[in-house]
Amino acid sequence: MKLSRRSFTFLAASSFAMPAFAQSEPRWYSAGKNIAASGRDVVAYFTLGNEDGVLGSEDYAAEHKGTLFYFSNAGNLETFQADPDTYAPRYGGYCAFAMSRGYFAPGDPDAWTVHDGALYLNVSKTIRARWALRRTANIEAGNGHWSGFFPGEL
Repeated sequence: MKLSRRSFTFLAASSFAMPAFAQSEPRWYSAGKNIAASGRDVVAYFTLGNEDGVLGSEDYAAEHKGTLFYFSNAGNLETFQADPDTYAPRYGGYCAFAMSRGYFAPGDPDAWTVHDGALYLNVSKTIRARWALRRTANIEAGNGHWSGFFPGEL
């Protein structure tokens, strides 16, 4: 593929604009109403097999770092409140594969992985499988990018 001067200039300018755009993204991915993981119970993921996420209820809600988390029962709510950073999805619930490449994409709460005690969401189950092929390297890269966007956070 031959790149015109105009295309090259656009791509070069876009690559420099990406960090500024990324920093304007909110800390948590939310499909609406400022609810993390689209209302899925993030504690439940740690006991699921390959099933889709468990829907939480506004009856069992907690706020953490500016967003709401819903839980399916009082026990999971209490577990989360005792150590929310353990159960909250990494990268603010954004796609872990995208973060490993340095950009933001929505996280699908049904395309999830718990690895080494941390919850990761991906944009789809297909991308989750691709992310898993190089999971350790992708997590390391994602951690670096996330820390660049939100210093001191993981």
